[in-house]
Amino acid sequence: MSQTKPVYASFRSIGAYVPEKILSNADLEKMVDTTDEWIIKRTGISERHIAAADEYTSDMGAKASELAIERSGISKDDIDLVLCATVTPDYFNMPSTACIISDKLGIKDVQAFDISAACSGFVYLLSVAKAFIESGMKKNVLVVGSEKFSSIVDYTDRTTCILFGDGAGAAMLCATDKKEEGFIDLHASADGSYADFLVTPAPGSINPVSQKVIDEGLNFVQMKGNET
Repeated sequence: MSQTKPVYASFRSIGAYVPEKILSNADLEKMVDTTDEWIIKRTGISERHIAAADEYTSDMGAKASELAIERSGISKDDIDLVLCATVTPDYFNMPSTACIISDKLGIKDVQAFDISAACSGFVYLLSVAKAFIESGMKKNVLVVGSEKFSSIVDYTDRTTCILFGDGAGAAMLCATDKKEEGFIDLHASADGSYADFLVTPAPGSINPVSQKVIDEGLNFVQMKGNET
């Protein structure tokens, strides 16, 4: 798309999806040494949604995306980039969950890729989408954040199981020549020295899949909650 004047990235619409099943604090009281009062005081969380065994990250992402696309009035044929932020992809690294979501939406022959940035993933994707649009490379970008954290949570670990649930959000970002409709500002950064504060140790090049990984629960998310 050639540019003769400044182009800005603007939110056209949003969509969200959460699974039916709810895991309440009362439920967790029966699973680990915790109480509703303890959880509420420290997190403000009273319940979290949990995906069914056969409901995957791409399924939730596609459902949130359908709503965002419908609300935007944009044809799927006019979407030229699909981005997904997730740390719980359908598959280990490939294919990307964004590609699977694109297929489920019937969006063909567009760029689609994932990023992995946990809680800040959606914000990171907004900066990527903004850059693509404002450079003139893309016009209509579907941004998706989808997680099935229940697939990497150890429900005997009260430091993590009280925090995480499953669900997805999506947004359509579109090009506009109206500055007042565009992003005012966006800033995101990271500090790798804190990388071990929230980590899923395996599988990866440090801890490849092995019996040890399973026995030690290294495939579950771990958090240094008292240090954050």
